[in-house]
Amino acid sequence: MQFLSHAYRALTAAKTGPTLYDLCDPILRGPGGGDAHLRKFYNRAIANPLLRPLMARAGLPQLRDDAQFGALRNAILAARDQQTPDWAAIGRPVAALLDQFPQQHPRRKPAAAAAKAVPADELDRIAQACARHLLRTHSKRGFIPAYAAFNLIGDPDFHGRDLLVALQGLNARTYKNTTLLFNLARAFIAGSPATAAVINPPWSGLAEPMWAPVQIRHRSAYYDAFFAEALMDFLGSSLATPDETNTARRTVERLIGFCLHESRETVPSLRDGTSFDVITALAPAPHARFSRFFSQIKSDLGFATYVPDCDTTACSFSAASQFGSHDPILDQPLIDFYASYQIGRESNRERLTVPLNDNIEFEGGILTWIENAAGDRPYGNDLDPTLCLDVLEVCFRNCARWRIVETPQRLAAVRGMIHFQRRLAKTGAFTDPRSHIYYLPELYCAYFGRCHAALAALPRAQREAIDPNGSFELIRRRVLAYVCDDLVTAEINAFDAALALLALAKLGAEPGAFAPALSCIARSFGEGRWGAPFKTYEWNKMKTPTRILVGGPEVTSAFVLSALVHARQAMKTN
Repeated sequence: MQFLSHAYRALTAAKTGPTLYDLCDPILRGPGGGDAHLRKFYNRAIANPLLRPLMARAGLPQLRDDAQFGALRNAILAARDQQTPDWAAIGRPVAALLDQFPQQHPRRKPAAAAAKAVPADELDRIAQACARHLLRTHSKRGFIPAYAAFNLIGDPDFHGRDLLVALQGLNARTYKNTTLLFNLARAFIAGSPATAAVINPPWSGLAEPMWAPVQIRHRSAYYDAFFAEALMDFLGSSLATPDETNTARRTVERLIGFCLHESRETVPSLRDGTSFDVITALAPAPHARFSRFFSQIKSDLGFATYVPDCDTTACSFSAASQFGSHDPILDQPLIDFYASYQIGRESNRERLTVPLNDNIEFEGGILTWIENAAGDRPYGNDLDPTLCLDVLEVCFRNCARWRIVETPQRLAAVRGMIHFQRRLAKTGAFTDPRSHIYYLPELYCAYFGRCHAALAALPRAQREAIDPNGSFELIRRRVLAYVCDDLVTAEINAFDAALALLALAKLGAEPGAFAPALSCIARSFGEGRWGAPFKTYEWNKMKTPTRILVGGPEVTSAFVLSALVHARQAMKTN
């Protein structure tokens, strides 16, 4: 009823000034000259019949000022007509408008009630339900999907100056076009409370539920590696029946095979041109499983060319290593490749073209996007702390294979990554959503637990050589403090709970600290639709061209499954 009330208000509100369509229709609607993609994107994504009624009344009184209206109009004309646009000049009036409507992250309410103890057999039943959900989906579809959905309100951390950075640092013109228009639309949405309430309704917890009516189903090697790891947790839990064990093993083999074969491509190292096989997140058609309709949308958004990335490569290699794969791809000393994408005091700074999280120090971190063999870099490049954890984790898992401790240059690269993470922990920057490009702080915590476990599994001599200053112990204490004193002390949802539980279980917290997360998972079990145990929540996101969330009911099931398996093991050990 509240949604309908907000929608009615948005559809019937009095116009308080020119709307987005008053501004853009005369210069972008229908056919015409100039950049064809800009026109096409406006008509399909901004002025489409579904969105138009909702935003048709969202006027801004600021634009009654002829000078401000004219500056915006001239900026759009320049983006449309200039062969080589001056994106800084184009972005300035849009950035100024955007900053007139500052956004904040939602404030979570205090935890509603004390956590209730959950019987062990109930937790086992939930874990089994999650595993069966994954296996059932794979059996039905032949893959396990994730979904992308657009939130036009944008990311609260993305301000006017970030728009200018993005417009200048992104490489593909189509991606610049979409970033420009989406952020122009953001200002009109944020300036209309009724419209904003429809597009961005409130939620409980930290991770955002994906309620959007249009969600793009697709397949990615990044997801396959993640699902494979969750099913490996299931295989090691003693919860699977003999038939489920066989099915899960076959499923993991297929998921890892997709990562290492269909998603593989060869690229040159930035350092010396040496060829490496890496993994691209969105394999060419038909492997990504986009429908024809959504394939066109992907192209319209500026994702026509998708390049490999360091995160997907790391997670795919890690999953294959854990499963005992003997594929020769794993013998590549991938640390040498990553070192060529590492930020140093005097190296690779120029490659970091989209530093949206410039509140952190980048030295030692690994860039996200890998240039393909043709040299394409459509998204410029950025750097995400959680991604850097994935790179460290795969280095730990392959420490002996890649002779990291025995090779000074490789050991220096790994220590540089650890020092990058140490600074984040010492300053507390990992708890700030702005520090992260693609994830939330809670996911950083869970992934640090995963990384910490990989380091702890190494022989003592290797651990001490890699981390002689005890940085991982310092980070462990800081992460546990954040999870225990902040994350689980306020309102959480099932996805938050799974991430908190993963961090607590893998970082050696007392089992008594598990109670809030376990209670939330048990309380939320059955909230999903169409037979899914849980709802869809934000797993990762994009900040450009707008806030694009990625997740799925299977993603939630996989995180809950892994969290319960590791909590179960920790409680038995203690």
